[in-house]
Amino acid sequence: MDAGLFPRPRTQIAPGAVHVPDWLDPARQRELVAACREWARPPAGLRTVRTPGGGTMTARQVCLGWHWHPYAYARTVVDGDQAPVKPFPDWLGELGRRAVTDALGSEEATSAAYDIALINFYDGDARMGMHRDSDEKSPAPVVSLSLGDTCVFRFGNTETRTRPYTDVELRSGDLFVFGGPSRLAHHGVPRVHPGSAPPELGLTGRLNITLRVSGL
Repeated sequence: MDAGLFPRPRTQIAPGAVHVPDWLDPARQRELVAACREWARPPAGLRTVRTPGGGTMTARQVCLGWHWHPYAYARTVVDGDQAPVKPFPDWLGELGRRAVTDALGSEEATSAAYDIALINFYDGDARMGMHRDSDEKSPAPVVSLSLGDTCVFRFGNTETRTRPYTDVELRSGDLFVFGGPSRLAHHGVPRVHPGSAPPELGLTGRLNITLRVSGL
């Protein structure tokens, strides 16, 4: 359906978890896609993440500020080319704080000094299993920005990877923030809809920019 005819409402999915549709305008989306393409270049570029059990994540990843590897942070790409992690830009931190203010209010954003970005690239077959963002020392809210193909984002509970959970459709430009009692909720991406990205974005696949405060 045409999003202009049927606008999607801002929705609280759970306490502290808010979906804000169309938060990024088309121009800002294009700027972020261009930035992601630069960040994805080696050294310390886009990589396949391998789990301790020998498996691989289907979504590929590049990190800024701190390099995440299962299940810790480092200053170099310890599970890749060993290069220093790319710097986290100040403007991205400002974007994160503005996102938290818009979604949860200014009090939540006051102490949020964002210093990590995990950028995941999903092709049409990529998925993300249910997991918690629990390797940070800070309880600051997680900010998630979607670019490109639409996905199903499954937002669950703090106790288990199974039900209860809520499936949310995230389109290009959408914002999702979760903090407070939902900060350690399990979440994942069970499905991506290939070919659903806005044509003017020039992106095949989905990019997810996740901003966190390390507390390290």
